[in-house]
Amino acid sequence: MIEMRVAGIALDAGTRSPIVLLKDTTERRALPIYIGQDQARAIINALERQKPPRPLTHDLMVNVLETWEMSLERVVVHALHDNTFYALLTMRQGDVVHEIDARPSDAIALALRTGTSIWVMEEVIANASIPVDQEADEAEQEAFRDFLSGLRPEDFAQRGKGRSVNGE
Repeated sequence: MIEMRVAGIALDAGTRSPIVLLKDTTERRALPIYIGQDQARAIINALERQKPPRPLTHDLMVNVLETWEMSLERVVVHALHDNTFYALLTMRQGDVVHEIDARPSDAIALALRTGTSIWVMEEVIANASIPVDQEADEAEQEAFRDFLSGLRPEDFAQRGKGRSVNGE
């Protein structure tokens, strides 16, 4: 799993649909997730630390968690099927831990309100992320190619010399 943070909300240029953009801590990968207008507003309110005069849905959920002495331990975007992302809320009440299915947008809105970490499974990132720092990616690939081009067959053969099967 890779920890991500909310970079912001954007609008798709063609459809004008809101997108929540998650970035990894190195800011090398971004994960765009299409969300609804209401969820975009809930995330923006949390990012801007706006408090409504009356609790909205995500604020109400935070109030319920606090009242029942529960905590949101983490949010995990764990799957992508047919262009739909799936998330889990890991909730704790004392020694009891539950994982609850959630839409990523709702999970993110709760995470922002509670200061909870957001994680994404590596296979989701591999399938749906976009590169942010193309130059760094290319430099890393070039360094790896240079490393490989300098390897010789005897470099591999020397690693095992002097060792017996039982490690003595």
